[in-house]
Amino acid sequence: MSAPAAAPALELRGIAKTYMLREGGTLRRRHRPLQAVRPTDLVLERNGILGLVGESGSGKTTTGMMALRLVNPSGGRILLEGDDITDLGVTALKPYRRRMQVVFQDSYSALDPMFTLQQIVAEPLVIHGIGDARSRAARALEWLERVGLHRSYGSRYPHELSGGQRQRVAIARALILEPAVLVADEPTSALDVSVKAQIINLLQDLQADMDLSILFISHDLSVVRSLCDRVAVMFNGRIVEEAEAETIFTGARHPYTRALLDAIPVLDPRRRRTRIFRDRDAIEAEGLTLAAGALSEPAEPSDEPALVAVAPRHRVEAVVTP
Repeated sequence: MSAPAAAPALELRGIAKTYMLREGGTLRRRHRPLQAVRPTDLVLERNGILGLVGESGSGKTTTGMMALRLVNPSGGRILLEGDDITDLGVTALKPYRRRMQVVFQDSYSALDPMFTLQQIVAEPLVIHGIGDARSRAARALEWLERVGLHRSYGSRYPHELSGGQRQRVAIARALILEPAVLVADEPTSALDVSVKAQIINLLQDLQADMDLSILFISHDLSVVRSLCDRVAVMFNGRIVEEAEAETIFTGARHPYTRALLDAIPVLDPRRRRTRIFRDRDAIEAEGLTLAAGALSEPAEPSDEPALVAVAPRHRVEAVVTP
């Protein structure tokens, strides 16, 4: 009898987030709900790299922060390696913090300016009570070398580094605990093209060495294509398409995904094409309608859009007709 399949590294089931916005003056103050993330399912497979893409305001960063429990969801469940961590308190959640870490977009504000790089990288070991002062310092220097910085950088401060070097330090700090899941939130968006490529290569090497599972949040589709195994496209707070990376770039079905791909700059003038830029309302109005017989898995006809399978491991949001 075969052993049961291992649970995904990270699974979000119906995860959602609603913020209450205050409006009006002191005497006529009222609250208006803003649904930043609508009920969303997302699976990050073990040892995989899942790209979560979308324009600013689409809800992708909020989704990543909910996955880490840095933002509490309004609904849904969060499973880390099969364990439900949705409702865990601070004390019960702490052991799971070792298994999931984050690299933020702004490396400068994410690093304590009063700490040396050695102290910054070693800080997670201090928080989780791992080792003594000497072993923590030695391990921090080892990790600086592992991300491509010389050990002598251990005595420097964040303001002495370039943006790419600071992001390397942030990666070292995130991975020194050897987590199972890394959420990388736009880690290359503020970097030059050559430095961006170096950070991507570093993440690829570390992911292979550590059997790491990465949720890579980005709006840079060229980076996503070079790094990720699968891609989930987020629009207006919901997933509208999910498939293998190459399928997204060569056979996208949803109008929003095609609009994103159409916006990618093309350097070769012979390959340039006429672009049609559409706003959110136009994309919502266009939508996608599919007949039930065209799906690879059965789905009930409905007037409301839903994620349906159009091919193996390829889901797209569509209205299903009989």
